Amino acid sequence: MSKMNFKEQLKKYAELIVKVGVNVSKGQTIVLQISVTQQELAHLIVDQAYAAGASEVIVKWADSHVAKSFLEFAPLDRLVNVPGYTTSEVEDWVAKKASRISVMSDDPDAFAGISAEKIASRQKAMGQALRPLRKATQNNDVSWTVVAAADTAWAELVFPELKGDAAVSRLWEEIFKTTRIDQADPIKAWHQHDLKLRTKAEELNQEQFSALHYVAPGTDIVIGLPKNHLWEGAGSFDAQGFEFMANMPTEEVFTAPDSRRIDGYISSTKPLSYAGTTLSGMKFTFEAGKVVEATAEQGEDVLQHLLATDDGAKSLGEVALVPDPSPISQSGITFYNTLFDENASDHLALGSAYPFSIKNGTKMNDKELADAGLNLSQTHVDFMVGSADMSIDGIREDGSKVPVFRNGDWA
Repeated sequence: MSKMNFKEQLKKYAELIVKVGVNVSKGQTIVLQISVTQQELAHLIVDQAYAAGASEVIVKWADSHVAKSFLEFAPLDRLVNVPGYTTSEVEDWVAKKASRISVMSDDPDAFAGISAEKIASRQKAMGQALRPLRKATQNNDVSWTVVAAADTAWAELVFPELKGDAAVSRLWEEIFKTTRIDQADPIKAWHQHDLKLRTKAEELNQEQFSALHYVAPGTDIVIGLPKNHLWEGAGSFDAQGFEFMANMPTEEVFTAPDSRRIDGYISSTKPLSYAGTTLSGMKFTFEAGKVVEATAEQGEDVLQHLLATDDGAKSLGEVALVPDPSPISQSGITFYNTLFDENASDHLALGSAYPFSIKNGTKMNDKELADAGLNLSQTHVDFMVGSADMSIDGIREDGSKVPVFRNGDWA
């Protein structure tokens, strides 16, 4: 890709993030979380947001080197005690109903060599400090989007045969392709894609299955679904009535499980990048909604700390269906990044459910959500379970079964 063509596509990407990702409207506050290595994209997003009518754009720069040094050298009491000004800042964003843009670009193994205990301690402390933001996001009180940008360490992991600029350029090509920037009118293309996924979600909503039965090599599990559950695909709506795209790219339709009715065993099919480390070869056994056994070929110590975050971390908060013929899956690329890999595969999430996944859920308190079967936790971590061998049946209230997936695709 030529330098001139790259700049043109990067500008189109920034416009897509602003106009479709968070759908900026006049007077909004925008919070942009992005790496210090992505200054060019950050400046374009800031300019596009102000052009769309934003009243202020707050940029929160991230630096994985600084973050790793903090984890490695800071005493434990500093890792677990988050300053009050951090929580106050987040509360200010929530009060302003700020839209949030998160740009992922870091090395999936950025924290390799750091003890699992330190990582878990910091994750738990930040989870508690950022609870108001997490609650507003999961309730769709505000618009939010997660997107990606290519950086050297990540690009070289995805394309080990390439180095430096060549790897970064190749990864940018895939980001632009999967977010439809390579099409003549990316915004129009996204609206069409949104309609396609929304139609599939509506079909599932009409069925109102009582449970889903997953069968594949290393997997045989029944996952209950709560009464009046709601499937969503692509676009969501915030409390102000504005549509946004929580993930770009996205190929999924998803809902919340009944966290009390999960029984069986299931295996991951792709590596998971979590908290700067890579987990792979994970296997879980569930009984009555809880993980009773979990192993991993790589990163098992980190997985065990994740499951110990709180009681809700041992159950599921999301079930998502993604056909194996999706463009990301058919690319044959493992991205080592959940934003991409979850859109190549059926996936589940350990931890909290989204309240909007059940009728009137955004108006329920925590007890009401739990009574309806939705999981509560301070964490939410997706892991991939789909493959071309996956079959899924929908189970109706009367026990009859309806094929939903066969050989990894819609039945």
